[in-house]
Amino acid sequence: MNENEALIIVDIQNDFLPGGALAVKDGDVIIPTVNQLAKTFKHVFATQDWHPANHGSFASNHPGKEIAEFVDLHGVRQILWPNHCVQDTKGAEFSQELQSQYIQKVFQKGTNPKVDSYSGFYDNNKMESTGLLDHLQKLKIDTVYIAGLAADYCVKFSVLDALDAGLKTYLFTDATKGVNLSANDTELAFAEMESKGAILINSKEWLGSKK
Repeated sequence: MNENEALIIVDIQNDFLPGGALAVKDGDVIIPTVNQLAKTFKHVFATQDWHPANHGSFASNHPGKEIAEFVDLHGVRQILWPNHCVQDTKGAEFSQELQSQYIQKVFQKGTNPKVDSYSGFYDNNKMESTGLLDHLQKLKIDTVYIAGLAADYCVKFSVLDALDAGLKTYLFTDATKGVNLSANDTELAFAEMESKGAILINSKEWLGSKK
């Protein structure tokens, strides 16, 4: 296990899984792979969407607006979502299938009702940090591997922020699934991440190389 590497597990929470408020199709399928990966890293961290009920990204907080419409949220163009991952609800909890005993620290995001937060590092305005980058730097981690939900939103922006921070960044493409509001959003997200410097890898090949 490399001291300078970490696995970051993004938002494997009930509301993003089948039956949840903002379910990612087949989102649960990746969990066994994520569990297998977590066993192989010395450092494992997780991000957790943790919204107050009055969060500005919720369509319910904008009378007359519908889910998937856009609004101006304090100067940022914001897509509206169903209420999800509300603090202290079952939907915000990690899946029981996720072997969370491997997770050393959880970084919560989306706690400010005035701004959404896709990335595990910063809110969408880059005004507030979750503390994840500081923690990685404290541990002298220079390489991160990312898995989780959803590929075209929280995973993508976490990868891009990791790259911006100068971290060598890998994405396990078979350990993520996308929301896919448009049919090819995941493929576009993969292409964007790769174009910015992310290294796209398959967990089976990676795990095989560790044997």
